[in-house]
Amino acid sequence: MDLDVDGNAALVTASSSGLGLASATTLASQGANVAICGRDEERLEAARERVLEAAPDDGDVEVLARRTDLTDPDEVSELVETTAEAFGGIDHLVTSAGGPPSTTFLETTERQWYQAYDLLVMSVVWTIEEAHPHLLESDEGSIVCITSRTVQEVADGLLLSNAVRRGVIGLVKTIAREFAPEIRANAVLPGTIETPRIEELIEARIENGTYESYEAGLEALAADIPMGRIGDPGELGDVVAFLSSPHASFVNGVEVPIDGGLMRS
Repeated sequence: MDLDVDGNAALVTASSSGLGLASATTLASQGANVAICGRDEERLEAARERVLEAAPDDGDVEVLARRTDLTDPDEVSELVETTAEAFGGIDHLVTSAGGPPSTTFLETTERQWYQAYDLLVMSVVWTIEEAHPHLLESDEGSIVCITSRTVQEVADGLLLSNAVRRGVIGLVKTIAREFAPEIRANAVLPGTIETPRIEELIEARIENGTYESYEAGLEALAADIPMGRIGDPGELGDVVAFLSSPHASFVNGVEVPIDGGLMRS
């Protein structure tokens, strides 16, 4: 399906791996120019190559990679302005962020609460604030925020994600009304998807004897999922790209679970 984003400009945050990278890859495969960011220069360059490989063979797609700490508002501002200058504007914004550490309430320090809030909420606020004027100038301005299914169903041991990510949903619901009709805003709620973080989790459980093999880990994680498997990052990237595109022009202010049917509404 042609999403009609050819030649558009997209900024995808926290996109050197995982779900951000998958979203950037799909957008580039549809002909959009894409800016990606991350903290690790080596991983970021590898991600840039991967996104370029997914682009159409005509060579018209540009991919900008910039090292950025999303918890630093000055670096976020520089990222947005560099993207707008490179591509002549910004049509689509996709926000993402790595997960905070696993912890319980009594183990969590006050400093960790503030760090999680900056990472998961304020990084989105700062990025949207900076990108808003550029999105407003676009005829197809869109925002998609990648959050987690924990905004609706809490997960054991993920206190910070359970509590803090919900702020992003309130933000999306609000700006979807404030920014319409010029800019649409939606959120996606990924469930268990085979990202590097999930791979590390499985490997750790193999080491401590919980799983006998990687395949056994995948089966265990998929046990309660109606689709009978965990997700592939590209499946989320496809939904993000669709929500960004004019084909979703009447979709605004929604939360889309991407979890194989696990979430109970």
